[in-house]
Amino acid sequence: MDLAAYTHVYGAPPVELVGEVAGLAQLSPFFPGALVLEETAAQSLDGLVMLAPPGTIERRYALALALRALKPGAPLLVLAPKDKGGSRLAQDLTVLGCTFEESARRHHRLCLTQGPGDTDALATAIHEGAPRLDATQGLWTQPGVFSWNRIDPGSALLIANMPPLAGRGADLGCGLGVLSHAALASPKVKSLLMIDLDGRAIACAKRNVADERASFMWCDARKIPKTLQTNALDFIVMNPPFHESGHENQSLGQSFIQSAAAMLRTGGMLWLTANRHLPYEPILKPLFKRATLIKEAGGFKIYQAQK
Repeated sequence: MDLAAYTHVYGAPPVELVGEVAGLAQLSPFFPGALVLEETAAQSLDGLVMLAPPGTIERRYALALALRALKPGAPLLVLAPKDKGGSRLAQDLTVLGCTFEESARRHHRLCLTQGPGDTDALATAIHEGAPRLDATQGLWTQPGVFSWNRIDPGSALLIANMPPLAGRGADLGCGLGVLSHAALASPKVKSLLMIDLDGRAIACAKRNVADERASFMWCDARKIPKTLQTNALDFIVMNPPFHESGHENQSLGQSFIQSAAAMLRTGGMLWLTANRHLPYEPILKPLFKRATLIKEAGGFKIYQAQK
């Protein structure tokens, strides 16, 4: 497929479907996205290739932002796996007032449109997908962020079994800041670094954790900077992801554990929540002096590991 007409990419479309996209400017909210689609000026882009998100609200939000950002007549090529939003792309574009060409390839649906779409429909989709204060949770959140509309039960189990913490710590994959908020409830915590791959999560976390002891970093916790690999922290809390592009990837959590080991001092504590079936024990044992199963319930397990 010829990508000469495109200048920007959102997400990571499979190379086997659209060709090489490395030379295009990245608009993804995931680190290291160079630009933010929400902040892109209206009618400023010459072309965009998008791997659409799986969630309906998030997908229509991203589509609406893309259509708003494109110059009149500029192409938008959007694709998604059939079972992760692809079968709904045609409906989404119809709702947004677009005409389009649709095709299928390798279990994906691809739609090509030029917009501009219906102005009112775009505004509605952008409003529905924007950050909002969830009254039930009492948290700022946004569709597409991990556990955006409920407290993750694994995080809840960790909070219920985690003692008051002390010293300097970090929350790897902090999301909306649920674990961080619980950690900072202890007055003995001196500082807490909150790290997440998703820039939207960091933006929400900054609103949810209004504590001068907290700091924030938009970063991939699997590839923390050398400046953080100091073996200096007293504790780390985390609920690591185990899905990538809609598929289970156990190496994600394993990489989080390796990062935690590099950041903790000797004697420092890792508090980890994970789904029961995930095999994290083999990587905990060589990196930590001891790893103790604290609680197992509701399909989750809680580990305390001392370096």
